[in-house]
Amino acid sequence: MTDNQQMSLFPPRTVAELVEDIEQLTQEIQELYCLDEIPWCLGYSGGKDSSATLQLVWNAIAALPLEKRRKTIYVITTDTLVENPIVSAWVRKSLEQMRVTAQAQKLPIEPHLLHPDIKNTFWVNLMGKGYPAPRHGFRWCTERLKIHPSNHFIRDVVRVKGEVILVLGTRKAESTRRAASMEKHEAGKISDRLNSNSLKSLLYHSASLPNALIYSPIQNWRTDEVWIYLNQWQNPWGHSNKDLFSMYRGATADNECPLVVDTSTPSCGDSRFGCWVCTMVNQDKSMAAMIQNDEEKEWMQPLLDIRNELDERNDHDKRDFRRIYGRVELFEREVEGNTSVKPIPGPYKKEWREHWLRRVLEAQTHIRNTAPPDMRDITLITPEELSEIRRIWLEEKHEFDDSLPRIYEEVTGEPFQDSRPSAERKLLGSDEWTVLEEICDEDEMHLELMAKLLDTERQYQTKSRRGIYEAIEKCFNSSSRSREDAIDHAHYQRHLKNTVQDIKQDLSEVHELRQAWDKPKEEKPKQLSWASLKFPEQDSDTEDADG
Repeated sequence: MTDNQQMSLFPPRTVAELVEDIEQLTQEIQELYCLDEIPWCLGYSGGKDSSATLQLVWNAIAALPLEKRRKTIYVITTDTLVENPIVSAWVRKSLEQMRVTAQAQKLPIEPHLLHPDIKNTFWVNLMGKGYPAPRHGFRWCTERLKIHPSNHFIRDVVRVKGEVILVLGTRKAESTRRAASMEKHEAGKISDRLNSNSLKSLLYHSASLPNALIYSPIQNWRTDEVWIYLNQWQNPWGHSNKDLFSMYRGATADNECPLVVDTSTPSCGDSRFGCWVCTMVNQDKSMAAMIQNDEEKEWMQPLLDIRNELDERNDHDKRDFRRIYGRVELFEREVEGNTSVKPIPGPYKKEWREHWLRRVLEAQTHIRNTAPPDMRDITLITPEELSEIRRIWLEEKHEFDDSLPRIYEEVTGEPFQDSRPSAERKLLGSDEWTVLEEICDEDEMHLELMAKLLDTERQYQTKSRRGIYEAIEKCFNSSSRSREDAIDHAHYQRHLKNTVQDIKQDLSEVHELRQAWDKPKEEKPKQLSWASLKFPEQDSDTEDADG
């Protein structure tokens, strides 16, 4: 939302008016907190809006007597493992200070740092499974990285308590879209719920979480009012709001990535508090500005380079011509007035998945050697992710050359230590893969088919033989045809399907005509002719009477 829009919808207030509003919000928070036993989950990203919200709640609860601080406030932060490293370090330190200070002040505030499941992390999906960099047409990242971790935690709270109130730093002044969404899910005034005339904020229904209501105490605050509050009121858990302001000043955008609970939340790519790999926007202006505005942040340049390399709009040459399940699927579109039917590109090819692994490991190694001392322990890809990527390549993609440990050692100079039990037990390896490459003589599809058949046989040596024929048939269905034959077969299947649909349509029309013809005689419309007009038929009763 522009400054002019903010001015029209939320006119500026004096400092005295802001102070009065803060006092009213403090009372409102206290009354809502003491109303019942429903626990609170407060979404905290480390940015200005969530920091202001947490600061309001913290000060309000701290002003209550000890006997009234009876229910827990869960402060939840989702670390996607690809967060902007500057902010990620800031948030981790803030949560640790928060934990220590809350215990010292006897406040029922529990910080929780959430992570996506290993199978859902960004690199496991991109490097392991080969998912292409996220796009608006295939935004696979948000649900896996952000929605699932936070919603899983919230649902666990709901299972125990039956209900939950989500306290968020969302503001209507952020955007017209956000304001419309908040009004759409408005549940009613808190004053209606509390039977108190002094409370005027709103609760909102969560679009995706049953038994969850959303409370946004700063929903009507302007951006400048958020900064006035943070700069004039001391941070109660000991973190520096001045440092937070400096971090914002180092970049161009002025928004943050909120707690995400459904897919209606827009991408955080324009925010310094989003993921450094985000390709949902054309350019990561905030990270570029951080690097340009501060020499001490130049060490992040390798991250920006990887992000820009990932953000290639026409990457079809890097991807398989089949979908991830091995089938060729076609899509039709109009190109300059002509209909074009082409295969839908699938996951990244083996060489490009290995390329992204090498690039990330190179960046991680470089940063650990050159970054400022407080950032040299950075981890861009975790050992658990590397182990899962290796498992996918070996067991699901049948790439028994096992290239991950080799790439890891070439880049880092250290042997790869896999935490999975029996990870090093294998009958096929890089030597067998090299022999197979020579036999197949650069025929990629032949190599893929032979590798899948050999590895499928190996896998079933330790399993029941039941299902082996289906697994072998799956190998042939996905890999027995060359690229050209597979695409031609997909076109043939499409033509056959369209022909059948046309025949069905024709038969349906014939069936309708036949039904019309088979109707009883009196229902059929009489065909008019010269004879029927000249000698109209008489009723049988009249004929009998004349006879």
